[in-house]
Amino acid sequence: MDLLKLSKTKANIDRNTPQSEKSAHINNMDLLMKYSNVMPFKGKNCHGIICYYCRGPFKDLEQLKEHVNKNHENVNLSDLLWRHGAESIVMYVDVTDLKCKLCDEGMHTLKALRTHLEDKHKKKLYKHVTDRVVPFKLASDRHECQICGFNFETFGTIERHMNNHFRNYVCKECGAGFISKYRLKVHFKNSHYNGSLHVCNVCKKEFFSAQKLKTHTQFVHKMSKRFRCPFCSERFNEYFKRQKHLVKEHGEAPVLYKCNVCFKEFDKRYSLSKHQKKDHLEERNFQCDKCTYRCFSRHELISHMVKHGGERIYECQVCKKAFARKKTLREHMRIHLDDKRFSCTVCGQSFIQKCSLKGHMKSQHPEYDVTN
Repeated sequence: MDLLKLSKTKANIDRNTPQSEKSAHINNMDLLMKYSNVMPFKGKNCHGIICYYCRGPFKDLEQLKEHVNKNHENVNLSDLLWRHGAESIVMYVDVTDLKCKLCDEGMHTLKALRTHLEDKHKKKLYKHVTDRVVPFKLASDRHECQICGFNFETFGTIERHMNNHFRNYVCKECGAGFISKYRLKVHFKNSHYNGSLHVCNVCKKEFFSAQKLKTHTQFVHKMSKRFRCPFCSERFNEYFKRQKHLVKEHGEAPVLYKCNVCFKEFDKRYSLSKHQKKDHLEERNFQCDKCTYRCFSRHELISHMVKHGGERIYECQVCKKAFARKKTLREHMRIHLDDKRFSCTVCGQSFIQKCSLKGHMKSQHPEYDVTN
């Protein structure tokens, strides 16, 4: 047998072995496409929604669906996916009005659809691989996360946010999570120091990563400002800067998002989502380790702990620092264990301490920073 035949034979064996990671991913994606009405797409930008099959842009979801049904109805998705490397297989899907094609039953989530296909229709979905199918709803102008319910102003922001829910691969340097190994590699290459400095050709400023140099060049020297004011010639590099300009310079009414429970208004969808989760859904995530008291913030918990008092009897075996509460010692140990459990809901970067996350939000994402 010559090398070409051997190579083809090996490829066929890999392709027909459901236990392999790549074939399992493709099997799962193919079943979701075949037995539900999910609509795959590559992304969304200023030109529109990008077709998964031909990369053409379309104004809205209805135009995309019409295009796919007319031009790509007979495309074998499995064959298309096999052209991708195992590390880079990721699929964005629209789940608006999600339902099963076999029985026409409506579904609220992809998770519910998967369970339904397995239990009711006995379809085989492989669970030993990470999830690579990311759900969105494109029919609405609200960019609502289909997993946690948080809302965002732009598709780019919610796309970065989804890294928080698909932390299949975690960066050892900063704790940021990514849906695929390929995206982790790109992040590491662009964001972290690899032993050599990247020098700006214009001002000679040095940067630790290629991505930081690229960002510097675009916003400082090329003045990359893609958000244009519809009333004047001003352009902005951030969506929120343009919105502030419209209100201040052109008298536009600020876009406000009203809570449907207490009618309080917020200038960002993210702020509204956080308010609803804290004040109305009562997600009390901070609990006293000495009694049943639960509260919304660390500050409330610290005030409560004064009631318990006590000596500093819990000593760290690494640095010998002592604490009054066992829970505080456990939290302190995260520093020694490099336990980065506080993740930024916008970009996915993780931190050991919540105060570090707050500092990150204020410096990197001030438009989303909401004080507890």
